[in-house]
Amino acid sequence: MKDQLFNADSLRDLASEYQRGLPDFDADQFHTEAVAGLPGRELLERLEWIADCVEAQLAPEFPEMAQQLEAAMPPALDPTLSDNDFGRFIHAVPGILAVRHGLDNHRERALVLLHNATKRFSMEFYIRPFLNRWPDETFEVLLEWAEDSNYHVRRLVSEGTRPKLPWAKKVEIDPLSPLPLLEKLHADPTRYVTRSVANHLNDISKIDTSVVTKTLKGWHDLAQQEPKELNWMTRHALRTAVKKGDADALALQGFHADAPVHLTELSVSESKVAIGDALEFNLSLKTDSKTPVPVLVDYEMRFHRPNGREGRKVFKLKQTEIPALGSVRLSKRHVLKGNATTFTLYPGRHTLAVQVNGRVQGEISFELVNPT
Repeated sequence: MKDQLFNADSLRDLASEYQRGLPDFDADQFHTEAVAGLPGRELLERLEWIADCVEAQLAPEFPEMAQQLEAAMPPALDPTLSDNDFGRFIHAVPGILAVRHGLDNHRERALVLLHNATKRFSMEFYIRPFLNRWPDETFEVLLEWAEDSNYHVRRLVSEGTRPKLPWAKKVEIDPLSPLPLLEKLHADPTRYVTRSVANHLNDISKIDTSVVTKTLKGWHDLAQQEPKELNWMTRHALRTAVKKGDADALALQGFHADAPVHLTELSVSESKVAIGDALEFNLSLKTDSKTPVPVLVDYEMRFHRPNGREGRKVFKLKQTEIPALGSVRLSKRHVLKGNATTFTLYPGRHTLAVQVNGRVQGEISFELVNPT
């Protein structure tokens, strides 16, 4: 991935942008130095290195440096789009230098730079040091940005304050303190923003699920967001809580743990499965309810570990409705990958458990063996 993001061509593009904005910028010198320093560095280290190479040709005082960085910025990302317009990693340089040189003594100017830069590439990593160093002052700025006309700026308000933002340094504020920001953003018309809000709530749900369900109930009552979009946000925000079987999270989406549903069949095609092959299983559910019953069916794989501690992972199976006094039959083919990047499979007895509306209804074991 990093080789696709940073190569001679992408750095040539960046060099050209700086030369257009700053006529005295030596594009060839920058390009030669930057490309030579890429090998052996990971993605974030490459960003820091590129910033080093740019900084070497900028003014040493931050106010003038910030002007130069803004002069060299490419055109803003298309404001008419609504999603998946993240920008190019090569444009992270202003954020890196804003933190390096503006954090302590030039907070206001640095935040203006981030405001401009995030219209080209998300500054979610670089707003976080300002939240840690200047929590109250930065929060006041974010309240204003939550109403900005540019959706990239609005998204930054949510994304940059997430308590569990991937790859990013920890933000030291109270994880519940950004809720007023999310209140402002939840009715946003842009999916890029609402996805961030939903991901932010999912982060919070890992800390306090009840706060998230209460917040979402309040938003549904306010009816400020389009119902279809708010339903999508609700599902996305509660995906972790649903996998854990949280009753309130499920009920908010119309699935009740005490629904009259019964597992009448659970079977696997083979009692022994080789690593790399697929486990095929079938199950049947029925209800004695005289009205249709919505069900959310998941399955949990419980993995054998050599240290005796069982690994667990929940997978989605089906969201459906059992007809009145009726039944449904479901099947699945689950590949037991031997080269998964998130966990390693080991031979031994494994268990498949079926979860209906957050409640485990039954389980069956099988033997995982090494491939022959």
